Amino acid sequence: MPKKSQAIETPRGKRERTFKGLAAAPGIAIGKAYVRFGRHIEVQEYVVAKTKIRGELKRLDAAVNVARRQITSLQERAAGMRGTTGDELVFLFDAYLAMLDDSRLVRGARSIIEEECINAEAAVQREFTALAKRFEAMKDAYIAARLDDIREVASRLIGILVRSPANEPPKTPKGGIIVAEQLSPADMAQIDPESVSAVAAALGGTEGHTAIMARALGLPAVLGAADLLVGVEQSQQIIVDGYSGKIIVNPTPATIKRFEKRQAEKQKRTRALDSLRFEPAQSRDGTIIQLMANVELPVEMENVKQSGAEGVGLLRSEFMFMNRDDIPSEDEQVAILEQIVSVMGMQSVTIRTLDIGGEKPAPALLTEIDEAAVSALGLRGIRLSLANPDTLRTQFRAILRVGVKRNVRILLPMVTTPGEVKRAKKILNEAADELMAEGIALPDPLPPVGVMIEVPGAALTADSLARASDFFAIGSNDLTMYTLAVDRANEHVAHLFNTLHPAVLRLIQFTTQAALRARIPVSICGEIAGDPRYTALLIGLGLHDLSMTASNIPIIKKRIMELDTLAATQRTQQIMEQTDSGRIAMMIDDFNTLA
Repeated sequence: MPKKSQAIETPRGKRERTFKGLAAAPGIAIGKAYVRFGRHIEVQEYVVAKTKIRGELKRLDAAVNVARRQITSLQERAAGMRGTTGDELVFLFDAYLAMLDDSRLVRGARSIIEEECINAEAAVQREFTALAKRFEAMKDAYIAARLDDIREVASRLIGILVRSPANEPPKTPKGGIIVAEQLSPADMAQIDPESVSAVAAALGGTEGHTAIMARALGLPAVLGAADLLVGVEQSQQIIVDGYSGKIIVNPTPATIKRFEKRQAEKQKRTRALDSLRFEPAQSRDGTIIQLMANVELPVEMENVKQSGAEGVGLLRSEFMFMNRDDIPSEDEQVAILEQIVSVMGMQSVTIRTLDIGGEKPAPALLTEIDEAAVSALGLRGIRLSLANPDTLRTQFRAILRVGVKRNVRILLPMVTTPGEVKRAKKILNEAADELMAEGIALPDPLPPVGVMIEVPGAALTADSLARASDFFAIGSNDLTMYTLAVDRANEHVAHLFNTLHPAVLRLIQFTTQAALRARIPVSICGEIAGDPRYTALLIGLGLHDLSMTASNIPIIKKRIMELDTLAATQRTQQIMEQTDSGRIAMMIDDFNTLA
């Protein structure tokens, strides 16, 4: 729980300043800054005589071994941490260790030493620079986060090669706020959340492991705040607002008082919502709505359980395939999935098969495929999986093994035709036959197989897809993107991304009605599901299964308990007659105000 700080007089000549960054982890903290100045390692490049190349390669190998010992030590420390936070760090450090085992970074550095006859640290630096250029060209937040992981390993190797001392674990006064140019996941692993009240950094994004670890540790975090280190001094009072992404340096007494009031209000609301955790999500007129969680990483499972989720509506499986140059084995996938599924007991867990493509590549799957083929309109989702049937079969085998004593469902992404569903089911049945022949137990019956409705073509042919599927999950984010031809990550057109566009709403309605006619379950798992502004609209459309970020479940449950389903349905019918998204937004807000 954040500690309140006493208001202090603004020092003469020191004015209040605000830095804007990215809201990486929610919460508000007020405390003194502990500034960690990043150590810049100057890498000198020089030519190595051919007779000494072998020695330079040995230097690189020795540095790899030292780095491996350091990371293994961090991993052992993480294994002793409570809950799934430690488990996720163990998994992350496994990825770091994999990068040290003949990865592109190490292989590339070795090749540069041999072919260009330069020193080892310069070779590592040059290979990382080449990788960075390739990754940055993809302009994807998830890929940028993976680049941070490679940077961490490369920096560690370079530091060892030039004999630079490793960063000391951050030592802060109780309640202090760590301020840095950049914080790596390894840095986060050494932070004691009982002592540190928040973190802030000039670099970093909301999709990286640093942000994920901050959320898992319950620490408010603002990352990507440019020029932050220029504007804050050691032990200076600061405020970190993890809701708005702001850092206030040298706050006035009035500002401190305002944020202390916000802290108290947030804590009061959180306690009130916590009391609803085990209450059913039931409207005033008795309609039961099922609230489930979207999950991207194992570290989130502790929050999922605490949120009162009734299951996992969307488990994104691609995290198992990232940060590595090979494809995870069947046993690896079983171990990771079991770690997640076991937390939910017999509650339903929907596992989406690999959704790789576009700007989220997995190198091991794309080695023989032209990069242009995996664009947003290329080999995405099920298309890429069907092009790699052995990989899909392995994933199905892992899911079937996990599903023997669990309640799992299989979700296929980027489906556009019933034929894709039938081909996937054929591979699933083949996997089941193989396991049976090997004497391995199977779920009986086999898990249901559903499809993601995330392209207009799938929504418009939902009736035919329903005949080939056991359930639907509407992905409103991609459905909006493909319907409006808008990339919300592109600053030039992001303002056009609008889920309330009549075309998007009609596709959601068409899909829901097709599922209801076919008597198959239908859920929605895009961002719209976790926003209380749209809860009445979704329920009015007939959607009674909503899947969202776990932290949003309590506020959505509260909104449902305030609603009358009949009134929401009647308002939704009026909304669906509209042709202007501005008018639709106004009608939604009016209903929310009156309801």
